[in-house]
Amino acid sequence: QVQLVESGGGLVQAGGSLRVSCAASGSISAVNAMGWYRQAPGKQRELVAVISSTGTTTYADSVRGRFTISRDNAKNTVYLQMNNLKPEDTASYYCNVKMWDQLRLLDYWGQGTQVTVSA
Repeated sequence: QVQLVESGGGLVQAGGSLRVSCAASGSISAVNAMGWYRQAPGKQRELVAVISSTGTTTYADSVRGRFTISRDNAKNTVYLQMNNLKPEDTASYYCNVKMWDQLRLLDYWGQGTQVTVSA
């Protein structure tokens, strides 16, 4: 069993900053990519940022230049630093971790952490 525990969400004014974290624990095998997705009410879940096992990062156009994803492999933790937040960033943020299980690449999801940005 693998558990992903997220923390760091909250309420912030527009222009402010937040950092969310996601720590993986349990039967950790070879961790591949780690990423963050978000889902606003009435909308589909969308990719925010992803970081590969080698540190290559990819960002959604809407957050590039404002958000930074990073990971600590020793702690099996992924972070998302969010700066210059906008009301449209309001959503539940979910971490995603891909792990190799023999020849299968498995997806694990966190429970979500709410980020609310007031105007």
